[in-house]
Amino acid sequence: MSTQMSCVAVPACGSDAPVAKHPEMTCGSDALAGMNPEVICGSDALAGTNPEVICGSDALVAKMATDRGEGAAPTRTPLVFLHGIGGRASGWAAIQQACAAAGHASVAWDMPGYGDSPMIEPCTFDGLADALAALMDAQGLQQAVLVGHSLGGMVALQMWAKHPERVAGLVLAASSPGFGQGSGDFQQGFISQRLAPLEAGQSMGDVANALVPTMVAPGFDGPGLAQAKACMGSITPAAYKAALSALVQFEQRSALPTITVPTLCIAAEHDRNAAPSVVQRMAEKIPHAQYLCLPGVGHLLTFEQPDRFADALLPFLRSF
Repeated sequence: MSTQMSCVAVPACGSDAPVAKHPEMTCGSDALAGMNPEVICGSDALAGTNPEVICGSDALVAKMATDRGEGAAPTRTPLVFLHGIGGRASGWAAIQQACAAAGHASVAWDMPGYGDSPMIEPCTFDGLADALAALMDAQGLQQAVLVGHSLGGMVALQMWAKHPERVAGLVLAASSPGFGQGSGDFQQGFISQRLAPLEAGQSMGDVANALVPTMVAPGFDGPGLAQAKACMGSITPAAYKAALSALVQFEQRSALPTITVPTLCIAAEHDRNAAPSVVQRMAEKIPHAQYLCLPGVGHLLTFEQPDRFADALLPFLRSF
């Protein structure tokens, strides 16, 4: 098994470049690379099929350096996209493309245990932050703006707490600064409820088909629904259980007043997991943080309305 985190990276293409939108994109690097030849990923299987696909971290660093070099359009601060507990790197594809058109190279990780990224034992937020730092090292990124959705926002906050020198800015979407004590009745009940279908013999695909529709805005039936189901269905039960166990241990409320980098907190109107009131209170405790609430979307806002999410993100990124 590889010891390197798997990711999907997109180089900056300049502010005048067209934005490639693929709302029907499914989960997995093969599908992603097949629809967008400019995507750079860690899949060795793609190397022989498409000369535009660059595989391996050394090639990626060289490509990003070329894009930043003499004669190339200047690029802005790179971005690292961090998915939620049911997400995958490929779920950020349309948003990565919008940011590439604005001059931001980006990397979207598959967190440890997801895709080809190896599990870490134990799976803790300290371990996730260290894995993220290692991924940034492998991609030649000294600093980045961290864009985290749900659990990914928690990873971003942990990264600030443990490796603040690597963080240029924070975007915390549909996330919260703490889940409480993992041994509490609520937390243990949450884990039991989420794992009950697996223990009853269902697959992760079954879990996704039942859970994803409850996490989007009422009546949503766009292409992002199928993409979210595909991403969640591709996760192994072991990785899902490890992520859940880490989630209920998360606590970084005390870190909020210490944040000194530009921060944007994004809520979703119909979010029943990280309610807008929770996200707003988090923003109020971060010095000079910006807050906005996207109407008409649920917890899976990056799948439901990626264009709208990008439109909210890009003005914040103009200062980087």
